[in-house]
Amino acid sequence: MNEHRYPGGELELFAQATRWKAYVARVLRRHLRGDVLEVGAGLGATTAALCDRSQETWVCLEPDPDLARRLAERIAGGDLPACCRAVQGSVADLPPDARFDAIAYIDVLEHIESDGEELARVVRHLRPGGRLIVLAPAHPCLYSPFDAAIGHFRRYTRRSLARVVPAGLAEVTLRYLDSAGLVASAGNRLVLRRALPARADIAVWDRLLVPLSRVVDPLLGFRVGRSLVGVWRAADA
Repeated sequence: MNEHRYPGGELELFAQATRWKAYVARVLRRHLRGDVLEVGAGLGATTAALCDRSQETWVCLEPDPDLARRLAERIAGGDLPACCRAVQGSVADLPPDARFDAIAYIDVLEHIESDGEELARVVRHLRPGGRLIVLAPAHPCLYSPFDAAIGHFRRYTRRSLARVVPAGLAEVTLRYLDSAGLVASAGNRLVLRRALPARADIAVWDRLLVPLSRVVDPLLGFRVGRSLVGVWRAADA
């Protein structure tokens, strides 16, 4: 079993970003049906936002043993839906015959050094017609001390993210999100250069900028934003 200790300290901070997670859920939830695999589930904050209990099963795959334990405790305590199951390990530890209708990497792929190899491995676990879903930070020029501190290997462009998706998957959507938050990210990169944002920074972004982005993003045609979201569909049998 692959075991990994997560170096980032931002999970607790971003767990409070409820408006952002609700926005992501609005964009992605229709793709999250049947049996779902969430890679790098962390503390389960994203699971709580995206899993609406309509799914058959939801596997929370987490390589960090401490985080996996906390996930299991949250499921047992009823904080996460009963269809969820915590599994400690990585994609390499999945049974060869494990198959899913949707596989999600929510702010996770940028933490994986060999991202192309990771996706090539995981798509073998997609059922025909299944969805591969990726949410990741955008714009390599905005790579900051914060990215380095929490173990990001990179930020993506539309082209670079599409390039690591295995051949044979059809693009459903590939767009930028959070146009207003892009200004905050640029400020951190060019002015503040903080290794970790303050709780107040997250609160201002989530309460003020995310609602603004929900209005502005469609007006801009989803061509501008702090994050990239992509969905690809596996071929039918």
